[in-house]
Amino acid sequence: QVQLVESGGGVVQAGGSLRLSCAASGRTFGSYTMGWFRQAPGKEREFVAAIKWITGRTYHADSVKGRFIISRDNAKNTLYLQMNSLKPEDTAVYYCAADPGTGFDYSFRYRAYDYDYWGQGTQVTVSS
Repeated sequence: QVQLVESGGGVVQAGGSLRLSCAASGRTFGSYTMGWFRQAPGKEREFVAAIKWITGRTYHADSVKGRFIISRDNAKNTLYLQMNSLKPEDTAVYYCAADPGTGFDYSFRYRAYDYDYWGQGTQVTVSS
């Protein structure tokens, strides 16, 4: 049973930084792609970034490229999202997600329905 537990959300002023963490357990994740998504009130869940667990190769959405960085610590089985230069429009619940069996694929999947496992989410609020 895969379990994903996010932490690190909070309230920050525009221009500030936060680092989200996602503790993953229940599997070895070498064959997985891990991702971050976000969902603002009244909006669909949106892809933020993804990483191939075994190679560390990453992909970021255009809306966060240059500001957010996804990474992982294999030894700790933990996924991270470093968020810099935060904007009010980044306000959302942020979710960690796991896509099994795609860790060696060249391409990244960015639709929420492609990811099989989800955390409970952590709220990020950016004030102007």
